[in-house]
Amino acid sequence: MSKGRLLFFLFFLHVAPAWAAEGLSPYLRVGVLSAPAEEAAQKTADALKAGGFVVIGQYHPEKKPNLVVVAYTRKDLQDVVVKIGDRGVLAAVLKAGIKEDGGKSVVSIVNPEYLFRGYLMKGFEANREELLKVASDVRQALKPVGDEFAPFGGILSEKKLLHYHYMLGMEYFDDPVVLKKFSSFEEGVQTITKNLSAGKGNTASAYTLIDEASRTAVFGVALGDPKTGEQFFLPVIGEDHVAAMPYEMVLSGNSATMLHGRFRIALHWPSLTMGTFTKIISTPGDIEKTMRSLTE
Repeated sequence: MSKGRLLFFLFFLHVAPAWAAEGLSPYLRVGVLSAPAEEAAQKTADALKAGGFVVIGQYHPEKKPNLVVVAYTRKDLQDVVVKIGDRGVLAAVLKAGIKEDGGKSVVSIVNPEYLFRGYLMKGFEANREELLKVASDVRQALKPVGDEFAPFGGILSEKKLLHYHYMLGMEYFDDPVVLKKFSSFEEGVQTITKNLSAGKGNTASAYTLIDEASRTAVFGVALGDPKTGEQFFLPVIGEDHVAAMPYEMVLSGNSATMLHGRFRIALHWPSLTMGTFTKIISTPGDIEKTMRSLTE
């Protein structure tokens, strides 16, 4: 067994500690709409737009009509995160997830503060006021959709989130997978965009956010391979966390990177048991292989 696979195996054998009662959850349940997923997604997108946010993408994870993700951002949020560092731009894209069952759609969001702390680390504290304002504005914008904002999906302490990793030997946010070094930022954008448009590796573009000034870009990638993509791993680890999707690739300057699966999956599914995680032991490597193909 390779060192990487051994570490991943040890990761899933690890019994997660009981975090302090006070902390943050990765998701907030906004409310339930008596409407199909597509209609609920449209209402969610409209509310975000009316609240001053920009919707940059919408797609169906697993290609299922009852699952929808709405990706959104705002210029002031982008301005804050790009100055923190290259992969900090990941925090510029927030997401709402819709899951329909029996004609009723549950609308949830990735908890902005949880994401900001996990992705920006010390940069969160340095820009606390601006980032918490964005988080508050998200809630205000979504009130026409629901006003529950009930946390779910596990809990991590604020201290743990500020430099999160699951256990000894596992990756941090700042231990990315380097996918490719292009000759220029422009070449990187062109290559990745072309491959996504062609559906290379059973992928599709869920959203793209490009900041020419900072020469950074985030590509939200729909992973469509039925054997290795969302259709394989998402039903196993939990479709209630649909707002975690899609997986992202970051282009900073001429360097294309992605967060390591052992970091990103754990951060977005912190409450899963060892038994569940072991069923997707190949997923981090599968995602890396797919993302790498988009840079070639």
